[in-house]
Amino acid sequence: MKVLVTGGMGYIGSHTCIQMISAGMTPVIIDNLYNSKPTVLDRIEAVSGQRPVFVNGDVRDKALLVDVMTSHKVDAVIHFAGLKAVGESVQKPLEYYDNNVNGTLVLVDAMREAGVKSIVFSSSATVYGDPASVPIREDFPTSATNPYGRSKLMVEECLTDFQKANPDWSITLLRYFNPVGSHPSGQLGEDPQGIPNNLMPFVSQVAVGRREFLSVFGSDYPTKDGTGVRDYIHVMDLADGHIAALKNVGTKDGLHIYNLGTGIGYSVLDMVKAFEKACGTTIPYKLVDRRPGDIAECWADPAKAKQDLGWTATRSLDEMTQDTWRWQSENPQGYPEV
Repeated sequence: MKVLVTGGMGYIGSHTCIQMISAGMTPVIIDNLYNSKPTVLDRIEAVSGQRPVFVNGDVRDKALLVDVMTSHKVDAVIHFAGLKAVGESVQKPLEYYDNNVNGTLVLVDAMREAGVKSIVFSSSATVYGDPASVPIREDFPTSATNPYGRSKLMVEECLTDFQKANPDWSITLLRYFNPVGSHPSGQLGEDPQGIPNNLMPFVSQVAVGRREFLSVFGSDYPTKDGTGVRDYIHVMDLADGHIAALKNVGTKDGLHIYNLGTGIGYSVLDMVKAFEKACGTTIPYKLVDRRPGDIAECWADPAKAKQDLGWTATRSLDEMTQDTWRWQSENPQGYPEV
């Protein structure tokens, strides 16, 4: 199977490309390198033994997309490309709607022209808004508390309507919970540009000496220790979820929706303690105000993915933190520029 991977040089995309190669699939990457570096391609090759085709381009460039899909005879698309920082989305909503919503519409239009009818979309647990209860099932009501989440929800609604109008398409929406960890080789990991927006890269940058302390946003949530509770999933488990989706429903007509999570909620302070154990040092932190758009707790009921896809998250909290630390300690400044 040849698969166009938009945003394939990014954190989740690069790990998924490695798992695709090991599963016998051929990724064709398109990425504009807005939040990734060209050296990721060398690392994918070093770990997998195969260098994917890479096209430096934007998902809003329809002509380029059509050309890539037709010339490489692509069978399916995994769509990762998009902006992903909740806080930034509040400051730059227009950019988020342009990249995330418009980018997807251009991509699907290009797929239609190229005759490719299978797409796996990188969605998010943010589409559940502030859930009335946990764990969260796929049939829960959806809403959004910030422009990032709203952009993901808008795309889901667009794709749902499109699939109804085009019943011979296979569209899979994968709602991720909180991806963490790195490839166990230490060769690939999360390398955010600028200030990290997610907990684990921030913690690991503090541990490696790049940052002075961790800011813990909100200590007065109605949780066991007052800090936010999330479902953290190892990026390798997440990558395997995409392979399972492509194999099991990627060629079946219809709309398919799955949570990709572990079903376990850990607080921010739980994660800090686990990381201290992995790196053998204390992580200094400060309790600060809540961030706008954040919620108290959020974790998945992953039963549907297990039932339909035969997929379940297998990697432990210790593996998540140890693999993150291995990546960060061996690559203290992230990927090299060249």
